[in-house]
Amino acid sequence: MPDIRIPKSEFKGRIKRIQEAMSRQKLSAVMVYGDEYRKENLRYVSNFWPIFERGGCFIPARGEPIFAGAPEGEKYAREMCVWRDVRNIRDFAAVTVPEEIDYPVSKFSSLREIVGEALGGGRRLGIVGGSDLPGPLWKRLQDASPRMEIVDASPILNRLRLIKTPAEIACLKEAGRLACIGYKKLMAAAVPGATELEATGAGEGAARAAGAEAITFMVFGSGPRAATIIGRPTRRVIGNGDMVMASLAVQYEGYVATAEYPFVAGKTSAGQKHFLATLFDAANVQLGYLRAGMVAGEMVRAVRDVFRKRKLARYDIYPPMHGIGLAEAESPYPDEKATYRFETGMCVNSDISLFGHPHGSNRIEEGFVIRQNGPESITPLIRRLAEKGIDGMAG
Repeated sequence: MPDIRIPKSEFKGRIKRIQEAMSRQKLSAVMVYGDEYRKENLRYVSNFWPIFERGGCFIPARGEPIFAGAPEGEKYAREMCVWRDVRNIRDFAAVTVPEEIDYPVSKFSSLREIVGEALGGGRRLGIVGGSDLPGPLWKRLQDASPRMEIVDASPILNRLRLIKTPAEIACLKEAGRLACIGYKKLMAAAVPGATELEATGAGEGAARAAGAEAITFMVFGSGPRAATIIGRPTRRVIGNGDMVMASLAVQYEGYVATAEYPFVAGKTSAGQKHFLATLFDAANVQLGYLRAGMVAGEMVRAVRDVFRKRKLARYDIYPPMHGIGLAEAESPYPDEKATYRFETGMCVNSDISLFGHPHGSNRIEEGFVIRQNGPESITPLIRRLAEKGIDGMAG
């Protein structure tokens, strides 16, 4: 099993670039918030990803950050976090209950104390992840320093996370390798007579056994359930000729790659083949636009032109691509009006879909690194299958 990681030197470089941006924007400190649901920014600056609890990384204008978390996760935070200064605050407690939970052996700092220390006498605090911050925490943060001015600092991290470093790309490629291992097992298990849960269990188990840090999600629907778009697997028995819509998102060192290939369990009908051929054609058209310098909106129009030409545009429900990284879906997220150009080092995921068609619903998801001369596949199994198109399908 390869040991691919983001080195501490890269985390130090991230903090340095954030502090340089803080200086330009006259910010005295930045607080990066994260919780179990929205973990990506927090992991980007600290390597910590919460389980139940909340966390905050407080970045001063100079020097190393302070990490604040909850007492139950303190040892876990010290194990994961790249920064030495790890503290507990009651505001980030792991659960929300009417009682005040007693932690008799834990030592606590206060939010006021940490904010004041990070500000270092300044007044402007930038917040990253503010839209995910619960209302009561917002109030406590505002009360932590009455003279403080709170501003949105999310654009700083949005820009930094847009272009991936070689270490980040290596983590994404490993996540993609693991996703392909899991997806191959899922396809072998998604046969007539098996349940949806049996098929997904096989895929998730294979990815985990191969080294996946987590399964970010598994979307699965067979037969009429394929039209759910983001449904979860059930006890439903897969039937012969059922369209299978399955999306497996695998996390490795925080980075997420998603694999999804549209297929039929058992015998494929002529109508299903015609429907799936459209998805394969659109995916292969998209490839020609995934290189540095291409206008993102032109890629979207090219994919949708395939649907429009075949009079299937009414089944197209969202943009055919989004960025990937520490989140399964992040910038860039273009529509037909997007005028920006793809840049070398962007990492993206195709998301080419048609839902509600009489012969089924499905999509293709595969990961790519944008390079100067074209895309580099992150999920090679899906690329090989998509290249074969309908000719590579049995039945």
